[in-house]
Amino acid sequence: MPSINKESIVNFPNIPPFPTDVPTAPLLQLSLGKLLSGDPIEFNRLFQASVDIGFFYLDFRDSELGVSLLRDTDELFDVGKTLFELSLEEKKKYDFSAQNSYFGYKGQGAAVIDRDGNLDRNEFYNVRPMTASKDDILGISNQLPAPSILQQEETRTLLKSFMLNSHKIVTLILSILNDKLGLQPNTLPNLHRQTSPSGDQVRWVKAPPQPLSNRRVALGQHTDFGSITVLMNRLGGLQVQLPATDGSQGEWVYVRPIPGFAVINLGDAMVKFTNGLLRSNIHRVNAPPGAQADCTRHSLVYFARPEDQVILRRLDGSNIPGLKDVEEEVCSKEWIIRRALGRRVDLGKEIDFEKAAGTEERSRRRNLNLRSE
Repeated sequence: MPSINKESIVNFPNIPPFPTDVPTAPLLQLSLGKLLSGDPIEFNRLFQASVDIGFFYLDFRDSELGVSLLRDTDELFDVGKTLFELSLEEKKKYDFSAQNSYFGYKGQGAAVIDRDGNLDRNEFYNVRPMTASKDDILGISNQLPAPSILQQEETRTLLKSFMLNSHKIVTLILSILNDKLGLQPNTLPNLHRQTSPSGDQVRWVKAPPQPLSNRRVALGQHTDFGSITVLMNRLGGLQVQLPATDGSQGEWVYVRPIPGFAVINLGDAMVKFTNGLLRSNIHRVNAPPGAQADCTRHSLVYFARPEDQVILRRLDGSNIPGLKDVEEEVCSKEWIIRRALGRRVDLGKEIDFEKAAGTEERSRRRNLNLRSE
């Protein structure tokens, strides 16, 4: 098994402990080692978590694949910190949103996060290789300009390892869900092939400490755009909205980061593929709790999305509920661009809040047991 800094498994370095007096999400803790070995009980737990809330923890410490990802994550956190230390003028050279692309840099305050017009408080850098996304790494699409740190061979090798290994985990999860849904073999994995263009990406996120007098949501409530998200996070801030069936909005609770674990969640594509059976849960990013609020929050994310031309619609599986209403059919690439850029205030376009939304409304209806699909 590859060597790894043991402290990164036991404790998050130089970070205040997560407070014990705040409500946290009761997410299942699954074992990557058991999933890789074909444990049927762990398969059932994964499927149940995907139906109930669409979020779960995945323990990376008990498999060679997981430990390799933890090692890569440590190094990529350092790369991200260096990346965001570049001047704002330099970083803005790599904002490709005006070219209708969601890759590259997004500055803090570039997007509206709610109907009151509040702006986000996060910086993003989304990578596709030669800078580092799947498409460029595998030579499927053209290289985008990138800061020098992302063009270094050492960084590119590291990103390739992280992306390919993350996708192995995504394929494993998709394969398990595929069987549980009664789909033809490999239906879901074949919609996420690494040899075809897609919106897969690695994202670094930076959120600086917020003013004590004005701490609020930094990234508004949303569902993820794609299929499977793999989040590596050390500082609190992520919150999920727990399901509620009594007409209320549902309680917002923190997702406590756990050393050695990734947070996995399902995205909109899985809702559309299964007609709402699987859940893409509403979540947001708030100011970190307790003493962690005084720290800069860094995250590393792998987003797996269907291939660009895949139509997001119900698949033919024996355990997937049938359609009652005709639903919009939209391809994956169009859906991602609509959602990723639809609330960008810096593009000079009118914001259509509804059109930029994901499957949140389905989630709300499901909370109330009012699913009409």
